[in-house]
Amino acid sequence: MSVSYKRLFELLIDRDITTVQLQQNAGYSANITTRLRNDDYVSMESIEKICSTLRCGVDDILEFVPRDKRRSL
Repeated sequence: MSVSYKRLFELLIDRDITTVQLQQNAGYSANITTRLRNDDYVSMESIEKICSTLRCGVDDILEFVPRDKRRSL
């Protein structure tokens, strides 16, 4: 299984929030934004900051997908 943060970026679009605004408000580095864009590992601490800032649940910003399906997204 792999993690996809596609839901996060859709949520940001729906709420008209840029990744830079989220980064500044949640207090994490630009490196985390890059990791999110690449569906790379992000610590639970960063996930917690994002969810707290957006007032949402984890399932609103990420989903687990089979590795084979991730390549076709």
